[in-house]
Amino acid sequence: MGSTNNTLNLPPNRGRSDHAALSRESGYANQPKDMDWLKKNIPCQAACPANTRIPEYLGEIHQGNYDQAYLINLADNVFPSVLGRVCSRPCEEVCRHGRDGLGEPVAICFSKRAAGDLGLGKLIVLQPLFPSSGKTVAIIGGGPAGLTTARELALFGHKVIVLERHSEPGGVMNQGIPAFRLPRPIVKKEIEQIRRLGVDIHCNQAIGTGNSVEELLGSHDAVVIATGTPEPTLLELPGKDLEGIRHGLEFLFETNTLGRSDIGHRVAVIGGGFTAMDCARAAVRLGSVSTIYCRRSRKEMLISNDEIKALDDEEIQLQTMVEPVSYHKSGAGAAEAIRFIYNSLDEPDLNGRPYPAPVSGSEFGIDVDTVLLATGESQDTTWLDASLEPHVLNEAGRVRDGTPITTSYPGLFLAGDYAIGASTLINAIGHAKRCARAVDAYLMGETRWMEVAHINSVYETGRTPSMNVVQRQPMQKIPVQKRTLKGEVEMGYTPAQANVEAMRCYLCHYKFEIDNDACIYCNRCLDVKPHENCIVPIDALHTDDEGRITGYSNAADPTPGHYKLLYIDQDECTRCGRCEKVCPVDCISIQKVTWNVERTCDVHKKAVR
Repeated sequence: MGSTNNTLNLPPNRGRSDHAALSRESGYANQPKDMDWLKKNIPCQAACPANTRIPEYLGEIHQGNYDQAYLINLADNVFPSVLGRVCSRPCEEVCRHGRDGLGEPVAICFSKRAAGDLGLGKLIVLQPLFPSSGKTVAIIGGGPAGLTTARELALFGHKVIVLERHSEPGGVMNQGIPAFRLPRPIVKKEIEQIRRLGVDIHCNQAIGTGNSVEELLGSHDAVVIATGTPEPTLLELPGKDLEGIRHGLEFLFETNTLGRSDIGHRVAVIGGGFTAMDCARAAVRLGSVSTIYCRRSRKEMLISNDEIKALDDEEIQLQTMVEPVSYHKSGAGAAEAIRFIYNSLDEPDLNGRPYPAPVSGSEFGIDVDTVLLATGESQDTTWLDASLEPHVLNEAGRVRDGTPITTSYPGLFLAGDYAIGASTLINAIGHAKRCARAVDAYLMGETRWMEVAHINSVYETGRTPSMNVVQRQPMQKIPVQKRTLKGEVEMGYTPAQANVEAMRCYLCHYKFEIDNDACIYCNRCLDVKPHENCIVPIDALHTDDEGRITGYSNAADPTPGHYKLLYIDQDECTRCGRCEKVCPVDCISIQKVTWNVERTCDVHKKAVR
């Protein structure tokens, strides 16, 4: 069955000025300028792979509506309380509050956790969004991507089964991330919310031993491969097969499952990501002394400052700009030493990160009992049917490059890390959501979803300039001497902390705009503006061929009567409302613009009224 794109094109309101920020005065809008406004002006949501409505739930937290904030998160990113603890936080990297001179980013991740911690804590089972379709989908893999795809497809009205090879679902949430960062009851609860939608999860089901992908395709309307990247990437170095050299995920799986691991006293962790941090922190809880060795500088490491602080607290050394060159054995045949070489940063690689180049003559050695390699993982393709390999793999026998969702075999799809390679939890969830919509379009022969700007007029935002200088709320942690393999280190926000942190958000989904046809250019708004460039006199507003605002020309003469327009620069505005309050002719409007994914049928009903 093919896919027909029936997404509505919502035309601009008649007579709408080119200077208007959005194509429509209210309701739904989806012109290029509308979608461009959303992506530029709500950077946190744009950066979130799951497209979570971040300002929306921060606003609910500030009002004390924790269950509503959790519900917004649940609808968008499937595992709110999990991600509130272990998300890689791409949203915080782009938060406007974190720009030079404006302070630290809003603690979006900690706030997400607060929504779950401070609410009633009951299981929440979302209502299906469509009636039963009669279609069935098999998902191979019960990790974050597989469970996300399953949850979404169940909401879309399809019958879903998940086949998981381990004894319980959850993937890296159970097998990789330590309990001191992610308590297991949190994982179990949010998986149970998926199960109660009618998703059948079958564990101890390894594909390729009792059944095959081809057999699943024959008995289901679609099949999704979401088995992640379980194959460890090992360093091809002299001595690589010595006893005591282990991959980090294998070590974490053993530690998380058994609560112990025989790693000796001196542990060297090779890598610079979250897995390396988890390995080192788990090792010290087993009584070892661990050191992390990373081939890049701290700046290039894809971890948060909180992770670095945790290393300091737990007396774990981090040595950057070094990489191993060989392992050396003891008389018993086990690794007892590593040779390293110092690096310098060279030209950027394909990902734009400076490439580490060895410095000749700079080698040094260390003694070790165990080496933990946190050096990446890849897909396991050995169980894939030979007849399906040409539809999934490239000539080198690897999953096709890029972020594939569909394959050339009808009804066969890829989700999460199996498609995109080893990544983060939120990246896998975001990709899985897109996969679920592609599967739905294939099954139903139409696209039943569309992205829109939802525009509503409001009277105020509740923000004041004093909120701009509120400091980021710290996360309280248990004392170092009380830290164990199981006990959660971070204690979460109190209601007071959650309220204060949420108020720091600039509420970038609110739009302030001046109607220049009604403006009398009295300059009162300019007199009260809190930031130099939040309101600017301009001579021209620049747009491209599709109406997207690309910039403006400052007024050559900013005195009243000489400039052409007054313009509110949303990128400088902090939504305090001072300008709107002093305007004598009410020509400044305030609107809440929400970035939603809506059912096409709902948009159609409301748009044609």
